[in-house]
Amino acid sequence: MAMRPFVLTTLLLGSSLAFAAGCDRSSRDVREWKPTDHEQPLGQQPGQVAARPRGSAQEGPDQSLVELAWQRNCASCHGQRGKGDGPQGPMMRAPDLTRADWQAQVTDDQMADVIRKGRNRMPPFGNLPDQVITGLVGRIRANRSP
Repeated sequence: MAMRPFVLTTLLLGSSLAFAAGCDRSSRDVREWKPTDHEQPLGQQPGQVAARPRGSAQEGPDQSLVELAWQRNCASCHGQRGKGDGPQGPMMRAPDLTRADWQAQVTDDQMADVIRKGRNRMPPFGNLPDQVITGLVGRIRANRSP
């Protein structure tokens, strides 16, 4: 029983030292903010998704937005490739969207309609832009199993 306070004190002291070591930054690591810091091109800074300018000549959906929509809205049930093996997939009875027989019986318009309106346990995602929904349909088609 006498070891518990010693262990607790050791853990607290060790974590305090690690925190203090992490806060010890030299002055050369920190610089003053300048207005030009916000004039960097999109996609140059970590964690940002590069945006395509409005009226861009490039056709089709922005693939980074399609992937972001998949990760946020679809992957939890359908999994990374669409096999229905996401963490919520079995509970929600998410279908395997890569099956060739399933893809053969569903049109692109039908897929887009289900994404917009939902079906059974799948909620509607009508708030997604049409280009992103088109991109999601294309992503599903691209992962077709042989």
